[in-house]
Amino acid sequence: MKPRARAHCLVAAALAGAGMQGAHGADETRTNFFDDPFFQVSSGLPGCPAPLGPLYTQAEIRSQMHARLERGTSCWLEGRCKDSNAYRYDKTIAPQVRQALESVPGLRRGSVWVMVQRRWIYLQGCVPDKRLRERLEKTARKVPDVENVVNDLTIGTRSRPDYPLASP
Repeated sequence: MKPRARAHCLVAAALAGAGMQGAHGADETRTNFFDDPFFQVSSGLPGCPAPLGPLYTQAEIRSQMHARLERGTSCWLEGRCKDSNAYRYDKTIAPQVRQALESVPGLRRGSVWVMVQRRWIYLQGCVPDKRLRERLEKTARKVPDVENVVNDLTIGTRSRPDYPLASP
C-alpha cells in the first residue's frame, strides 16, 4: 500500500473510532465534530430563521465520515487541489470570505450566515432583494480557492428557507 493511501486509511480509522465514542448512550446532542467554519456576517433582517449550521448527532457523524474522507481527497486525486484534503482549505478560506462579504454594499440590511465545507461556500439566511443575493454569491465566488457557492439566501423572511433550521 502506498504511504499516502495508508495515511488516508489511518485517518479514516481514527475518525471512525472517535465517532463511536458516546454512540451507545443514544445522545442526540449536536456538535460541530468536523470543526467546519460557520459564522454570521449580518443580522439586519429581523425574523430570519437561523440555520442549523454544521451540527451533527453521533449517528450523523458516523454516516458522514466515509463520504467526507472520499470527497475531501477526490479534489487532490483529480488534480484540482494541492492539498490532499479539500477540507483543510476551509480555515484559510473562511476569513477571506468574511472579509469579502463584509465589503458588499447593503449586507447589513440582511441576515446572512456562512458555512464553509471542502472549498464550498454555503450562504444561508435572508436578504431584502434579489440584487443583494446575487452580489453576495458573486463576491464569494471570487475568493481564491473557493470551488463552489451554494446560495440558499431567501428574499425576505416570509418563505421557508431551503437550509436546515437551528430550531424547527
